[in-house]
Amino acid sequence: MKHIIVLLSLFASLQLYAQNQISGIITDKNAQTPLFGVQVYIPALQKGCLSDMDGYYIIENIPNGTFSIQFSYLGYRTNIKKITAFSSDENLDINLQETYILSEEIVVSAGAYSSQHENAIKIESISVEALQHETGLSLIENLSHIPGISMISKGKGVVSPVIRGLSTSNIIMLNNGVRLENFQFSVNHPYMIDEAGISKVEVIKGPASLLYGSNAIGGVINVIPERPAAAESIIGDAYMKYFSNTEGIQANIGIKGSGNNIFWGIRASQKSHKDYKQANGETVPNSRFNQKDAHLFTGWHKNITSFKLFYSYDEMQLGLVIPQAIKTVEENSRENKNWYQDLHNHILISKNQLFLNTWEIEANFSYQNNHRLLKTSPENEHFISTDMLLQTLNNELKGHWDISKNKKFIVGYQGMYQMNKNGLAPQHILPNYTQRDHSLLALYQFSIQDKTHLQIGLRYDLRRLLIPEQKSSGLENDQNILPSLDKQYQNLSASAGLTHEINQQLLLRFNLATAYRIPNVAELTQDGFHANRYEIGNRDLLAQRNYEIDFSTHYHIQALSFDLAIFYNRIQNYIYLSPTVDTTEQGIKIYRYNQNHAFIYGLESSIEYVPFRWFNVKTSYSYLLAKQDNDQYLPFIPQNKWQLSFKTTKEKMGLFDHFFFEIKNEIVFKQNHASIFETKTEGYYLLHISIGSTFKIKKQNLIWQISVHNALNEEYIDHLSTLKPLGYNNMGRQFSFSLKIPFSIKSKL
Repeated sequence: MKHIIVLLSLFASLQLYAQNQISGIITDKNAQTPLFGVQVYIPALQKGCLSDMDGYYIIENIPNGTFSIQFSYLGYRTNIKKITAFSSDENLDINLQETYILSEEIVVSAGAYSSQHENAIKIESISVEALQHETGLSLIENLSHIPGISMISKGKGVVSPVIRGLSTSNIIMLNNGVRLENFQFSVNHPYMIDEAGISKVEVIKGPASLLYGSNAIGGVINVIPERPAAAESIIGDAYMKYFSNTEGIQANIGIKGSGNNIFWGIRASQKSHKDYKQANGETVPNSRFNQKDAHLFTGWHKNITSFKLFYSYDEMQLGLVIPQAIKTVEENSRENKNWYQDLHNHILISKNQLFLNTWEIEANFSYQNNHRLLKTSPENEHFISTDMLLQTLNNELKGHWDISKNKKFIVGYQGMYQMNKNGLAPQHILPNYTQRDHSLLALYQFSIQDKTHLQIGLRYDLRRLLIPEQKSSGLENDQNILPSLDKQYQNLSASAGLTHEINQQLLLRFNLATAYRIPNVAELTQDGFHANRYEIGNRDLLAQRNYEIDFSTHYHIQALSFDLAIFYNRIQNYIYLSPTVDTTEQGIKIYRYNQNHAFIYGLESSIEYVPFRWFNVKTSYSYLLAKQDNDQYLPFIPQNKWQLSFKTTKEKMGLFDHFFFEIKNEIVFKQNHASIFETKTEGYYLLHISIGSTFKIKKQNLIWQISVHNALNEEYIDHLSTLKPLGYNNMGRQFSFSLKIPFSIKSKL
């Protein structure tokens, strides 16, 4: 009893001791005038505020520890400071410098909250505002304008990201740091994610198995949820967008609030699109899609503890452009009636933190429930041909130890339990199975004189896959029985890298990493029809292993920014699906999973130049070459691309605030390096135009944008479109109009 009283007394003393606050005045560096409405935010705590009319800000109830705090203001360089909170009240005055070019910010995908320049691997950070300025129909399509990122598409609804030539099971997509599990082994199975209610997207290009485990050979896309409202406020917004080509409608509305210690938010969204039209005016049958989403979050933080809870529900009906559907679809409508995927996904995430002076302990848990139905034609004997339920439990325990201001050690455990179960539908794309993962990781980061930042890490993974004996849906299996499979995989991953700031303008990065990918269940066991072909798995597949060298540089001055990245990725036992000379009794070609060593190398570069404060020029180029050791080219490798944009902005233009006009030129080069079961693809040129601003009706802000995608109505086909064999081109000209209405119910200012 005595020991319990001592422990309770110690815990109470920690609670009383760890009630720090930080405050100060934010001013313009040159004019020394206060800045009103500066966003002050501590990402690790998801806590922030806005500066008042006098430039004053205050954040209370900060636990003991070391945190990065970010000061952001439109038209000014983001200022990132590290604070060590061990006293009850700390004053930190900030000067912000005007800038023409957006500067770095704090990122969360590198294992800890840090500035972009501290990381040995570059992490692209794309804000929700930048994504809303793009002209695509989906999050993935809008991300594909970033050098090194592309999109495999089967129409406009069924899309999958590609990072440096790798896709599906070779990359990982995260929702708020939790890897999405929704049958991503095929390009026909898109990630169930919604761009409504996010703050930004972070992209790691290159191996990231050290932090995220198997499948992160090509890279990681992390979708970060929207920030909570500033303290003591309740705000919201409504957003609507209309698309002419598909007669599409996208809309969402959300509201969120924060007290001193509690925050919450709710958002709902919907999308509905008809079949899209090609440049020649002809529609692509059954390319329609519909989506509904709901997001809720809440959290509580006080003293040394923080608890956060997130819930998302996503529902998609995605039309399939396949020969069976083309024969049955007679009219262009929104409703999915024939040959479509009916998808439902629930994800519940709990994120918890405990701050103990120099230690931060994270305990994170998540549950995903993904239900996938393939619905065919009502005339078929089995209208629902596929019915699979995938359930995934993830848990993570991680410790961050701030050894000193310039030294940090991270150690953690990650676990996963996954179970797939087939319903009564006859086609089993995947068998019933269970899978368990256990992982240990360690990462050490340290800095030398705030100029050189180094990090080294090691990770161990253990996976056990258990598939019981069961009936097979494969017509080629004479016994109609899928034999049981009990396999275990073990892997080590490692990385070492450094970032060196030669001066305030020039930054160099170098990283060497090894990653791995365990064969997925489809590659091991498939024996049946999938996507209009017959696929056969290979139980003897080995885990992929890759070794990648990355070198990048960043240079910036007041009006110029330059980035260059060069990489070489060596992949051992690369897994791919290849056609054979065999066919089924019905004459359908048989595909088998094989392995071979391969390599991918390339570069990405971008230049941004602002000759005048109101005029911006930005250009980027990406190059990629991917081959197997047998000299055959890899499949689904994007075309090389050059982009050039011109943007003019005015802070005030008559009735309009934050006015902009942008022209984007997209030159995509011919793909001569097609794999043996692909054909070469001609190059093409696209022109996109956007105009928008903010204007007020009385005191209400309205943010509008009008865009034209493919303004010249170019008739083209992209190399990564799976509709190419069917003779369908990509989308023709499309106009879009969006309107965003922010509102405030309660404000502290």
